[in-house]
Amino acid sequence: MTYVGQPVKRFEDAPLVTGQGRFLDDVPLPGMLYAAMVRSDYAHARIRSVDTSAARDLPGVVEVLVASDIAGTLEDIPSRPMAGEQMIQEMHPPTHPVLAKDKVCYAGQAIAIVVARDHYIAAEAIELISVDYEPLPPIMDPDEAVKPECPVIHPELGANVSIRLKTEGGDVAAAFAQADHVVRQKYDSQRIAPAPMEPRGILADYQVDDETLTVWNSTQAPHRVKGYLAEALNVPADKVRVIAPDVGGSFGMKDCIYSEDLLVHYLSMKLGRPIKWLESRQENILSYHGRGQSLAIEMAVKNDGTILGMRVQVVADAGAYFLLTSPSPIFNTVRRINGPYVIPAVSVELVAAVTNKTPTGAFRGTGGPESAFCLERTLDLVAKDLGLDPADVRKKNFIPPESFPYQTITGPTYDSGAYTEGLDRALALADYDGWRQKAAQRGPDQPAIGIGLATVLKSSGSSGDHRIEHAQVKIDRFGEITVLTGLSPHGQGNGTSFAQMTADELGVDPSQVRVVHGDTSLFPNGVGTSASRGLIVGGSALYGVLQEAREKLASLASQVLGCSTVDVGFGEGQVYNRNDSDNGMTIAQLTAAAREQELLPGGDDTGLDFTGNFTLPRPAYSFAAHVVVVEVSRETGHVNFLNYAGVHDSGRIVNPMLVEGQIHGGIAQGIGQALTEGMAYNEDGQPLSASLMDYALPRAAHIPDLIMENIDTPSPTNPLGSKGVGSVSTVPSPVAVANAVLDALSSAGVRHIDTPLTPEKIWRALQG
Repeated sequence: MTYVGQPVKRFEDAPLVTGQGRFLDDVPLPGMLYAAMVRSDYAHARIRSVDTSAARDLPGVVEVLVASDIAGTLEDIPSRPMAGEQMIQEMHPPTHPVLAKDKVCYAGQAIAIVVARDHYIAAEAIELISVDYEPLPPIMDPDEAVKPECPVIHPELGANVSIRLKTEGGDVAAAFAQADHVVRQKYDSQRIAPAPMEPRGILADYQVDDETLTVWNSTQAPHRVKGYLAEALNVPADKVRVIAPDVGGSFGMKDCIYSEDLLVHYLSMKLGRPIKWLESRQENILSYHGRGQSLAIEMAVKNDGTILGMRVQVVADAGAYFLLTSPSPIFNTVRRINGPYVIPAVSVELVAAVTNKTPTGAFRGTGGPESAFCLERTLDLVAKDLGLDPADVRKKNFIPPESFPYQTITGPTYDSGAYTEGLDRALALADYDGWRQKAAQRGPDQPAIGIGLATVLKSSGSSGDHRIEHAQVKIDRFGEITVLTGLSPHGQGNGTSFAQMTADELGVDPSQVRVVHGDTSLFPNGVGTSASRGLIVGGSALYGVLQEAREKLASLASQVLGCSTVDVGFGEGQVYNRNDSDNGMTIAQLTAAAREQELLPGGDDTGLDFTGNFTLPRPAYSFAAHVVVVEVSRETGHVNFLNYAGVHDSGRIVNPMLVEGQIHGGIAQGIGQALTEGMAYNEDGQPLSASLMDYALPRAAHIPDLIMENIDTPSPTNPLGSKGVGSVSTVPSPVAVANAVLDALSSAGVRHIDTPLTPEKIWRALQG
């Protein structure tokens, strides 16, 4: 039996669906205290004073902290350095204070923290804290914020520009001079709340006796949290243990460091008591956003649809401060603007604006959906203006398979791909030609049919320390196999896929393999999960370690069984002589026999232990082609899905069931971005969609039946030949849906509407 490539059901699901999962709030500790945060009511205001006396006097309140209480003790929250980038013209990001000092800069910014005996007292206490504000005019429009005459939010920066980037290659001026046609359009990619099922949470337990700090954190990167806490709190790293229990989703927001990450641990050390903090849904929506960019493009083309060049101007609404991942989507939008196309001349300029809004950062796709929306929407406009089929325009400009590895003008090098094959298969699955005919036959009194396409790339593996991951395989004296990984998944199913890989290499059943992750004391080396890196980096690290383990077991078996190592086979729970299949034994029997024959040092208790790591030489690039068919009511503006087909190239696949689940989830989020989701603010900077009553997540009824297939062009970047899958479907889905809706509206003269494409927006556009 070969397990890799099989749709093995997730081992992780049984405890979760039976209520046996262990999430952060399921962890109790004796003598535990509870924390709650006071947050700003204003988007922009000076803080005249903070009166905490009534809260301190409330029975059950143990401690209250404001900014002056931690001055000189807790430094501002860091952001990710992006040094060495040639495209950087300016970079001076505003660092996020742990607690607001002399003023607040966005609604929801932390001002004070309360610690009390229980949740209820803590909640009551924060209501008793009085903040005297001097309101200031909020700056909400990023286009206005970057103008020289605009008031500056952070005077020490000198301007509301935190990052300025530029990259250019090819002869852009000549491309536009030779063009038969130029398409110009601006696209706003609205702010999105990641909205994981489980908001953030922390439990810190400092033991005074041995000076150890144990942390339970709903994070996707426990090793990063450990390193940050050790440095920020001046605690030896070997005294800090970070545990990530079951994590109810993240999509990027749990890859950051926040005020609570410092305050809760600092207070546990100060008070010598365990402290738990749990984020409310409103706090979650106000603490972190994704997207928030506008892209203005000029694309120069020939009459046959060939792209000659493009200019792109990007304004990113970074919010009031930077968090750890805030620069990532900003840089990625510029890097990934080429998509899967040959574009001989490119100029991209980006400016990141400081505004009085929540900070932004990585969110599923991290810059990919923003750049893809701009490019894919523009290609549909090219086709419309020139009377061409949108599929033909894409095929004409695809990078051909023989050109890989392909170096783009903006920097990335693509590893492999078969883009035309993927799009052709998606068109066939969707019955593209048939729907085109049906759309043309619709009368003016019937709902309009629209067909939308998107063909995109998604980088996986990221850069810097994200390209490195560690793994360990232990085989104890009873033959039990334990895999330890530096990944910390939050729903991807790595426990199942890693068990499948181990089963194939060592000839056992996957159920015999125990996969351990998310605890820095059990496995001290790791980076975590992000950037679609789980399998290609973490899995490759495990693959290398498994090769070492298999080689060692084969060497032992050759001596015990009296055969050559090349004749040793693994399968059906046995290590055996291929020339004598009856001459085999279990791994436990093999290790016991090896000890009896003194082939292993260390005596009877010695187990086999293999450790290694893998460094991804450069990112791998997944490909996706989506074809969406919708009908749009001319009377109400409502959108109904008629067909949704997609083809994805994630390289070699370990478990197609896991891939299918990731793809379905990504499409659901993309549909939300296209049709319903978006953060809205009034002119005073007050968020108007700060709860799930106002922030419209898609429900099951909004997600159509999906027709999905995979193609396989192995990546040469890693020994598995795999590419990332975590975000590959989130990149094309928003623009594929938008292209379908706007194709349906094109007969009414509607050229573009920014997402979310709500019924009201569509109806108003139809009214002219």
